[in-house]
Amino acid sequence: MTETRAAGTAAGEPRRAARRPKSCRPAAARRAAAAPLSGPAAPDAATPQLSVAGAVRAVRVPRATPTPRVGARPRWVGSVVQGLPRPAGAPFTFCYALVLIVTSAFSDLADPDLVHDVLTRSSTDVVNLADRPVLVLVASAVWVVGGLSSPYILAFLVVVGALERRLGGWRTAGVFLFGHVLATLMTELPVAASVAAGHLPESSLRRLDYGISYGLLACTAALAGLLRPWLRSTVLGGIALVLVLDLVEFADPLTDWGHLLALATGVLCRPYVRRAVQRREPGLSGRAPRTA
Repeated sequence: MTETRAAGTAAGEPRRAARRPKSCRPAAARRAAAAPLSGPAAPDAATPQLSVAGAVRAVRVPRATPTPRVGARPRWVGSVVQGLPRPAGAPFTFCYALVLIVTSAFSDLADPDLVHDVLTRSSTDVVNLADRPVLVLVASAVWVVGGLSSPYILAFLVVVGALERRLGGWRTAGVFLFGHVLATLMTELPVAASVAAGHLPESSLRRLDYGISYGLLACTAALAGLLRPWLRSTVLGGIALVLVLDLVEFADPLTDWGHLLALATGVLCRPYVRRAVQRREPGLSGRAPRTA
């Protein structure tokens, strides 16, 4: 049988072509081999792709180090300048500061006898308060002790300006006047009672008492009420310590007591100030303002 099948194949049946063994290479490799040699090869799945945006991000250009300018002002100077009041942002502080600058220039440049006479008429002593209380309470608050060289002017611009930007002009003026008037009356009325009782001489009824320190301390305490608890305690505690040390020196006890009372007045204004600021800036408390 074996011989007959072999002979038949050789004689009559056509010989089948032998099959080539299948290649073990993957299809991607075979396509790469069959591709023409000229021109770029098409990328396959195994080839990493890099887009134009990725290529731009991959090329990192080192940043040039800024060269410090000669005579450039420090950063804190710019912060202080930005914090100064402007006519549009803090009109009450700006206009009040102009008045203080004018009166301070007058006290520095005018005749000393004339200046002393004007200050005496503006003083919030017992005699003037009994004669024209409203006029002297307003007039005494437009003068600065020390004139143009006094640090009270700069402190007024920074503190009262910052409070006005958060609280508004009318409310800030109310806090300032409340501290100024209340501290003045709480120091002068006991003097009048002591003179009437015979514990103090009648010369105590006449004294120079003017300036913006009472209202400024009240605004400082009210502004501190908007700070974080630890920072508020630090600011108020430091100011109170300085005022107590001044009182212990006993150089001007009546004015020193007035400073402490004005600071306490500003602390009492804290709930009112926070509610007013929350109405203007709901994000301060994290809640939306109440509607009627």
